[in-house]
Amino acid sequence: MKYGICDKGILCLLLALLALTVQASEEKKISAQQAATAWLKLVDERQYRESWEETAILFRAQVNASTWVQQMTALRQPMGDASSRILLGATYATSLPGAPDGEYVVLQFKTVFEHK
Repeated sequence: MKYGICDKGILCLLLALLALTVQASEEKKISAQQAATAWLKLVDERQYRESWEETAILFRAQVNASTWVQQMTALRQPMGDASSRILLGATYATSLPGAPDGEYVVLQFKTVFEHK
């Protein structure tokens, strides 16, 4: 007996759910990229205190604002301005090492700096 792809209702339902899941994770990736780009703009503009305020509570619990400002100033000053940045990849995950389970998007950027 030969079946068409949607002859079995459960298969159609699973395919529809898979499509919705893929669409939702893609939307989350886009949203995360927009948020990361806005955050990186703060860092690029040397607004380190503001960038710390925009981080997650989990991050702020590990690094206080003054330490963040000092570390970012020391790190970024010798590098100069960011001259280009491209997104290399975005991965949706529900668990990460050292972080509580949740919804995450891991973004990887390639950035070229004025001096490095």
